[in-house]
Amino acid sequence: MALIGLSLRDRQNASLPEKIVKDTVGFAQSIVAKPTNYVTGFIKDIDAMINTYEENKRLKSRLEEFGSLQAEVKELNVENKRLQKLAGKQTSLRKYDPIQANVIARNPDQWEEKLILNQGSTDGVKVNMAVITSQGLIGKVVQTTPQTSEVELLSTSNTNYRVSATIANKKKETNGLIEGYDRKRGELILKRVDSELSVKKGDKVTTSGLGGIFPKGVLIGEVTKVTTDDFGLTKLAYVKPAADFSMIDHVVIAKRATTTVDGVDGNNTNKAEDATIDNTAGAGK
Repeated sequence: MALIGLSLRDRQNASLPEKIVKDTVGFAQSIVAKPTNYVTGFIKDIDAMINTYEENKRLKSRLEEFGSLQAEVKELNVENKRLQKLAGKQTSLRKYDPIQANVIARNPDQWEEKLILNQGSTDGVKVNMAVITSQGLIGKVVQTTPQTSEVELLSTSNTNYRVSATIANKKKETNGLIEGYDRKRGELILKRVDSELSVKKGDKVTTSGLGGIFPKGVLIGEVTKVTTDDFGLTKLAYVKPAADFSMIDHVVIAKRATTTVDGVDGNNTNKAEDATIDNTAGAGK
């Protein structure tokens, strides 16, 4: 009991018996630990070498595929330019000038809705320019200052936020509108898809370029579920975004080569629809 009481006291210095016991145990542990660590490290090194070898094989095969794909893309670009000259077409919905930008701030209250970039109006950034990453489309510019710009993400709760999209499959391309974000599923909602057209799980969704803001062909995501809308007249699909909205540090602002117009991609969608309804009603009167 006396020894227990002595050892439980708050002391800065250990007693002589404690020193002997701790040093002995520490020495024994070091003798056991050294060969154990050596064997463990050796096994880890072998495992790392095997993983590196397998990864190297995969990367080599992908590089070969990339080389053939790059050659095919070059041929298609040459053919596309030749066809554009024959058709007298000088502009393309796919063309845009990239403006590189970094994310400098995100409001915790609007983490899934908005972010701030370090490029502004002095750098050529304007409202309604599309913002993309290496993974795909993330949103558009909604406000600019001389040195910064504010981006509204596709995961916003803004009901007026719409993106003209195209669903590509082996049979045919189908158009629709990205309208809304389901936070429970973490997926975009694609509406106004013709009920007679085939849309399946796994189909890729890209921008159509018809709204006047987003360039054509930018990847949005992949269809995960297809159902009908509330009225049963058109199809509704859930789209898993290609980009990760929570982890964004570098983006590209797409400055379109063609003239930007206020279409379904813009903020004035509802205003345009209301104006059309008012004009129709006036004509009826």
